[in-house]
Amino acid sequence: MLNNIEFTNRIQKIMEYHKLSASSFADKVGVQRSSISHLLSGRNKPSLDFVLKVTSVFNDVELQWLLNGKGRYPNHAADATTPLSRDLNLPNAKTMKRIVVFYTDGTFEEFKK
Repeated sequence: MLNNIEFTNRIQKIMEYHKLSASSFADKVGVQRSSISHLLSGRNKPSLDFVLKVTSVFNDVELQWLLNGKGRYPNHAADATTPLSRDLNLPNAKTMKRIVVFYTDGTFEEFKK
């Protein structure tokens, strides 16, 4: 079962990451601004249509993460442009090919496009 408070927190996290107000988020997703307001206030629950719109507009949002918090956000593999180049809408911006994170215990994780 969907936890409305946690779902709302994840929507707010998407808005913060993309630097969107509730109004601009609604416009980008293609829903009425009042729908976002009602969703964020807890008055309404998200519809399947809304969830699918969010995951189709924001490539960095995984369905499982949005619905139940499992997985990562942002999903860097799905959206390989850097946040700065995406925010500035640079036409010749480089895209990431690979990120390697080295840990102090000698292990590492590799993230590829």
